[in-house]
Amino acid sequence: MERLLVLEDGSTYRGRSFGGENFRIGELVFNTSMTGYQEILTDNAYCGQIVMMTYPLIGNYGINRDDYESIDPATFGLVVKDYCEQPSNWRSQESLDHFLKRANIPGIYGVDTRAISRKLIDDKGTMKATLWLIPMPMYM
Repeated sequence: MERLLVLEDGSTYRGRSFGGENFRIGELVFNTSMTGYQEILTDNAYCGQIVMMTYPLIGNYGINRDDYESIDPATFGLVVKDYCEQPSNWRSQESLDHFLKRANIPGIYGVDTRAISRKLIDDKGTMKATLWLIPMPMYM
């Protein structure tokens, strides 16, 4: 399925959907870390925020229970450029997609995260945003 990232200024970015189907409006922020997406998603400092990772490939080492910052993730969404469906790390216990579905956190991939980050920096610093799920059309 497809998903839209919609910013408060009306900008929209179309990408592919992964994770949960929850709908929330949150503050879009970006993070430039190369690793640590699990810690970021479970860090309560990101409560109510839609986190955009600027490092292009996210999900490649999966999720494991030893790296949680808190039991219940509080982020409202995840935005990435490229999502790795099959993690390849000996510590991985589940994929990022499965983790996000369990926590009902929506994700979008296939968008230009660096361009969106530049927009945030140049325009407002942060903006409210939401992730809209676009259902597949039914053909008869």
